[in-house]
Amino acid sequence: MTTAAIVLAAGAGTRFGGDTHKLRAPFRGKTVVQHALDAALEAGLDAVYIVTGAVELRDLIPDGVVLVENHSWELGQATSLRAGVFTAENDGHDAVVIGLGDQPLVGAESWRAVAETEGDLVTAVYRGRRSPPVKLGAAVWPLLPTSGDVGARMLMQMRPEQVTEVSCLGEPVDFDTLEDLQSWK
Repeated sequence: MTTAAIVLAAGAGTRFGGDTHKLRAPFRGKTVVQHALDAALEAGLDAVYIVTGAVELRDLIPDGVVLVENHSWELGQATSLRAGVFTAENDGHDAVVIGLGDQPLVGAESWRAVAETEGDLVTAVYRGRRSPPVKLGAAVWPLLPTSGDVGARMLMQMRPEQVTEVSCLGEPVDFDTLEDLQSWK
């Protein structure tokens, strides 16, 4: 069985309010999205993909990461999730671990722990709260939403009996606003 990491990084980031897109914002010596990509790469999964859309990130993507462009990103996160899963499926992977490009404080250990846990629907849990990364086995891919600003959370709500939780270290904060980023510098 092969498992790929997918970093979702296609949104417009309209709430950020900084001088640049939130994923390109500097944070602890790198950009926000570079932290997420580095964690996904360091986890040592079989492949790493990044799904982009609203902002050009090609210059920030390290070697070894496959770029997936979501031309329908305005239709919500579900389209990015589908684009990443479709590409991973076409490349022959059996499972994917989905993470967010605006979560720079989620480390490789979380990606790895979720990937290594048995099940088709596995989520990281931080201090009792579910947050990405989330593992999706091929058996649940046909159940993923096709539109809207929803992702695996909807699937977990529909199929709670299939969800396996994994306790993880790290801080799963999303950097949605400039204040979010500044409070963690």
